[in-house]
Amino acid sequence: MSSMKQLAYWKTYFTPNRYSNDLIPDQTGKVAIVTGANTGLGYATMVALASHGTHVFLACRSEERALHAIEKATQEIKEKYPQAPAPNLEFLELDLNDMSKCKKAANEFLNKGLPLHLLVNNSGIMTTPFALSADGIEQQFAVNHMGHFVFTTALLDRIKESQPARIVVLSSHSHERPVEGGIDFDTLNDEKMSTIVSRYGRSKLANVLFGKALARRLADTQVYVNIVHPGFVDTELTRHNKVLFGSVVLRILEAITAVMAMTPEVGALTQLYVATSPEIESKDIRGRYFVPIANEIQPSAYALDEALQEKLWAFSEELVKEKVRA
Repeated sequence: MSSMKQLAYWKTYFTPNRYSNDLIPDQTGKVAIVTGANTGLGYATMVALASHGTHVFLACRSEERALHAIEKATQEIKEKYPQAPAPNLEFLELDLNDMSKCKKAANEFLNKGLPLHLLVNNSGIMTTPFALSADGIEQQFAVNHMGHFVFTTALLDRIKESQPARIVVLSSHSHERPVEGGIDFDTLNDEKMSTIVSRYGRSKLANVLFGKALARRLADTQVYVNIVHPGFVDTELTRHNKVLFGSVVLRILEAITAVMAMTPEVGALTQLYVATSPEIESKDIRGRYFVPIANEIQPSAYALDEALQEKLWAFSEELVKEKVRA
């Protein structure tokens, strides 16, 4: 197990960055999937990986936006990293709002016969108005957790065949602000039992719980699962904040974001650390929770509850059996 020193979260704001693009080793021969790679943190992660030789699949809902991102990234890599190999980027259709489509996306990748050395579960939604997914599940929980649960578990055998391999699960410090009890399995779809904020916190807690449970299941393999809170980053994730805060407060938040938030290129460094750093394998770092930039801290007490981790896993499996078409 890792003996890496853990910090209080606030102290990480005053510690030097532990990783940079220059520290990413050569990734030639590696195959990766990055969900939500057409924008924000996913785009920055995809560019960094591709510029170091990774064959990256952009797992996105919109083919148009993904192809535009590929075109943009190809030009960006050529200009910023002239010594980099020509990027190898492909689109993989993935709709996290529909579990059957997540299974279909995984099967489409598996049918290509490629290894899979890295899966970055980056995509997500935040503070969206209450809605149900295509499967009738509260949407933030469905997209942020269940879609990735289906996609990841469907790819897991290929990932194990490709080891050493890694799985990166994006969460958020908001996992510390879920509904009462952490995850209210019996009232998940009851709008009155949660708020916009607590629903997001619940979905992000599910990410940590899933990452911890998955890491435990892979403890005897060379598949390294870790969880990341990327920090305060200027991305499209906040696009629904007007509903939450109103236009006046939103303008204030946008001004603060412009001054204080990290760019996606900087914000992505934490997930790139757990995705590419040789330390992950050499120090056997797995099932850990990282915050900017690549500092390890303890998540919330709910997140460390092994019984809750297993309850979520069993609940998720039952939803898959009920909802996913073969």
